[in-house]
Amino acid sequence: MAEQKLPTRSEDFSEWYNQVVLRAEMADYAPVRGCMIVRPYGWALWENITAALDGRFKATGHVNAAFPLLIPRSFIEKEKSHVAGFSPELAVVTHGGGEKLEEPLVIRPTSETIIGHAYAKWIQSYRDLPVLINQWNSVVRWELRTKLFLRTLEFFWQEGHTAHATAEEAEAETRQMVDVYTDFASKEAAIPVIPGRKSDSEKFAGAEITYSLEAMMGDGKALQFCTSHNLGQNFAKAFEIRYLDKNGQLQHCWTTSWGLSTRVVGAIIMVHGDDQGLILPPRLAPFQLVIVPIYKTDEEKLSVMECAHRLRKELVGAGIRVKMDEREGASPGFKFNDWEMRGVPLRLELGPKDVAKGSVVLARRDRPGKEGKSFVPQQGIAAAVTQMLEEIQQSLYDRALAFRKANTVEPADYDEFKKAVEKGFAFTWWCGSSACEASIKEETKATMRCIPLEQPGGSGKCIYCGQSAPEKSIFARAY
Repeated sequence: MAEQKLPTRSEDFSEWYNQVVLRAEMADYAPVRGCMIVRPYGWALWENITAALDGRFKATGHVNAAFPLLIPRSFIEKEKSHVAGFSPELAVVTHGGGEKLEEPLVIRPTSETIIGHAYAKWIQSYRDLPVLINQWNSVVRWELRTKLFLRTLEFFWQEGHTAHATAEEAEAETRQMVDVYTDFASKEAAIPVIPGRKSDSEKFAGAEITYSLEAMMGDGKALQFCTSHNLGQNFAKAFEIRYLDKNGQLQHCWTTSWGLSTRVVGAIIMVHGDDQGLILPPRLAPFQLVIVPIYKTDEEKLSVMECAHRLRKELVGAGIRVKMDEREGASPGFKFNDWEMRGVPLRLELGPKDVAKGSVVLARRDRPGKEGKSFVPQQGIAAAVTQMLEEIQQSLYDRALAFRKANTVEPADYDEFKKAVEKGFAFTWWCGSSACEASIKEETKATMRCIPLEQPGGSGKCIYCGQSAPEKSIFARAY
């Protein structure tokens, strides 16, 4: 598989993506339509993502819990806009143990309702607030058009659910999580994101306000990185989540929810990858460095492998995730191509001459060919590798940001707008009208991705209708 040429990103970005996911052994298709099997290499990347996020969640006072997979259908129907938003995507269980159930059960598409039911029991007084709970799980949404990692019938994610005494506290929580996700995206995934507010037509079913992070993929399309929702009192009123305040008055709570899914794996692939395959950011890569020993004779093998194992031990001791490629019957060239396909940030090549000279060859994945190769002394190898991994991490972020800037246009008129969204983002004045939003989508296939939190100030004229517009928005075609 590794020796078969990939489609180029410029020729067929979609097929390039599909082939990279399969050939790098990130995931495979499941026997159930629209589902995926996450293979060990893909799961190792997801584990590193979850660890980086989980630490951030706990640092902001959140704790983990687990709620049921099955939810009574009546729970979903308690919040009217919620059921309207999710009805087409629900998977419903009608039979169990060979008998028809008295009440159908929904396989969770998200957990606001079952968690709202629990919070109504747990929260009695202002002293019980805030409640800050997250869970790591999988959910099911009956998607018709699916793509590995980006949109599958079942997907893995985390969903945070919090309850607060005031509207101000709920909004502060919602915005705090936007900041947490933004920090993760830039520092760990090396992906520049645009935090912003969704339009009413794009916000989460049952939310007062939805914030999202929008990222530009390698083909210029947008991908919603994650979301954070201020649910107001909608779910609290539907499920009677109430508390006695300090004056002894019964009040409804204010709640939030926020989530990030395995779609981020797809984002990492599409933002950083090239025609040779994956390029993984060092902080999240399952293996940060692969050692490829090179030898021809048994005598050479003995000295090379002894040196390779010594270097590996030193690198692992410094906290670097290392893979030693000891496969027999595979040429060094095959191994190079294979690990390039899998996106390992650094490759350490070690042959008999390197052993004799006390050096190694380090090859950077983000700089193919001779440009990315350097001779490094074996002495102090851990410090050299650590520094190079940090340089690669920053380089990937800088490159992705430069690409986004180069493909973001502030159009002067609607004709320029239409050209801009064919290749990238249009950052433009929009009046906020759902009618303008719908017309733009119908005519250009571009959607209003978000109203960025960072605004230029002042006002302008809507790119579509020419009416006064108080804010600028990002429009793009999207995954």
